Amino acid sequence: MAEQICLLSRREIDKMRQAGRLAAQLLDHLATMVKPGVSTLEINDEAERWTQAHGAKSAPLGYHNFPKSICTSINEVICHGIPNAKQILKEGDIINIDVTPILDGYHGDTSKTFFVGNPSPTAKKLVEVTEECLRRGIAAVKPGNRIGDIGAAIQEYAEANGFSVVRDFVGHGISHIFHTAPQIPHYGTKGKGKRLKPGMVFTIEPMINEGTWEAVVLEDGWTAVTKDGKLSAQFEHTIAVTKDSVEILTLPD
Repeated sequence: MAEQICLLSRREIDKMRQAGRLAAQLLDHLATMVKPGVSTLEINDEAERWTQAHGAKSAPLGYHNFPKSICTSINEVICHGIPNAKQILKEGDIINIDVTPILDGYHGDTSKTFFVGNPSPTAKKLVEVTEECLRRGIAAVKPGNRIGDIGAAIQEYAEANGFSVVRDFVGHGISHIFHTAPQIPHYGTKGKGKRLKPGMVFTIEPMINEGTWEAVVLEDGWTAVTKDGKLSAQFEHTIAVTKDSVEILTLPD
């Protein structure tokens, strides 16, 4: 991952906004497929069809040999789950769908965790807390604040609710390059880390676990699961640091 943090121009941020809007619309489109009996491969294939139909391409497909167009992470899978014809959604599952279309050379990166039917009370609380962690992380972004402020806000809320924050995977800078500096940990110390400046664009994507924060990567080299087999949830937006605040770039309109 490059160390140099690039500040994007207004023109580049506008390109990121267009790619981000498309990503959000794709996620909304795929949400209608999340129901018992649907395979994660069906969701993947519809994502690929829709992305191509909108003049974009799927960044994950072939990225370091990743075999599919999106990531689908169910229950104890933290991230980078690979869509599979045999992986059928069941009542009570939770699933994170992570999409990154490339539009006009720029990446729109966003994810949400969805309920398949009716979740357990634990799953419902975990998903709600994770979404609030993302909100709190974004609220900590403004020029002059530090990267540690983002992680501190997320960690404090997650742990106050009895959950843990994944350490092994972090947010990242993004532009015409999929993953670049800076890294954005979802845990940390307020007042520490690099200072935020207008023009910085990065993802905030907290992964919050029901039990331990520790992760294990399976033999496929991608799928990361919780070490204790308990649930994990994730939400992600791509954001830009503006002159006096923050803008979420991955909103549907």
